[in-house]
Amino acid sequence: MIPIVMIPTVPPSADFPVSADASGHAEAPRAPRAVALVSGGLDSTLAVRMMQEQGVQVEGLHFYTGFCITEQQRRSGNPKAANRPNDGLRAGVELDIPVEIVDISREYLEIVTHPKHGYGANVNPCIDCRAMMLRKAGEIMRERGADFVITGEVLGQRPMSQNRKAMDVIEDEAGLSGRLLRPLSARNLPMTEAERGHLVDRDQLKGMSGRTRKPQIALAQELGVDAYAQPAGGCCFLTDENFARKFRDLFAHDPDLHLDHEQIMLLTVGRHFRLKGGMKVVVGRNAGENLMVQGLVERSVIPGAQLMVVEDRKGPTTVVAGGSNAALDAADARDNMADLTVAAALTARYSDAPEGSEVAVRLWNPACQPQADGRVFNITVVRDGFDDLRV
Repeated sequence: MIPIVMIPTVPPSADFPVSADASGHAEAPRAPRAVALVSGGLDSTLAVRMMQEQGVQVEGLHFYTGFCITEQQRRSGNPKAANRPNDGLRAGVELDIPVEIVDISREYLEIVTHPKHGYGANVNPCIDCRAMMLRKAGEIMRERGADFVITGEVLGQRPMSQNRKAMDVIEDEAGLSGRLLRPLSARNLPMTEAERGHLVDRDQLKGMSGRTRKPQIALAQELGVDAYAQPAGGCCFLTDENFARKFRDLFAHDPDLHLDHEQIMLLTVGRHFRLKGGMKVVVGRNAGENLMVQGLVERSVIPGAQLMVVEDRKGPTTVVAGGSNAALDAADARDNMADLTVAAALTARYSDAPEGSEVAVRLWNPACQPQADGRVFNITVVRDGFDDLRV
């Protein structure tokens, strides 16, 4: 259930926004209103609490990009994530504000594949990402008659998107010049319209900078904030080195690929291998991933993909993509068969069959044949020799 906002009592002030009734007579000054980006982490939680301390009425926005680690873990059946609440909604309950989840996943794909400002250390388009979120927040701010937007950004905390130049670019591209307040670092930044208009008291804002968390933790104790998501590089796959390798490998072998979120799901699960003939192999790691990858192939999310399993043993469901069932010339046919044999060996390697035993690995294409009609590879189980194929 979305929490109901509790508007704090605000002393009248000529500087607060004033509305008029139908006759044109001025009504009582209303509390300033702000829209906040709420991740559920400490910084955004503190930014909201600081505004509440100054009598600002806050509505929260939590953006869904499709790259959240926890959401993917829920979809793949990870028991650790099954009962974990959404961090943004949990923060809304703790802060006693409404929080709306805003889905930007479709348009977000464009900036992931073609970021105007490039990537960070991995495949994280942080400047483009922040500008998109804040542009959407600005639209919502105007639609709802709020006065400004707030974030928990700290100057110098993140090297790509929270240096002074990047923060200025983001504010400008979001169309929020003068209406974006960053309470934790405000005294290190130019005054905003909210400060100049005395909607908030600049003297009560902070001048934090750098990557240390000590000032935030001290402020949390001062403000009685004790429930927040622990900082750990965020909840985004795009900052993850392992995901970035798989993402780059995908586009290196298929540069014209039109990426969608189900293809992204495949990048977040399983063990990934790129074979010498170019074939891509993804080996499920648990029952939840096995079901997920099988569903992706059965829905034809990965064009031409096939499935492999070890018959009569517990083991992975493997996705095989990039091979061909069509007529090939002799050289291509040899490469194709060699890759399929290695894919079968990988499937056997991660089954419960003992090393050295003989197993039957079944390959089939769910789009055109039942599993029982698939090709069988007779494989001797080996555990070593695959490391150089790992993506």
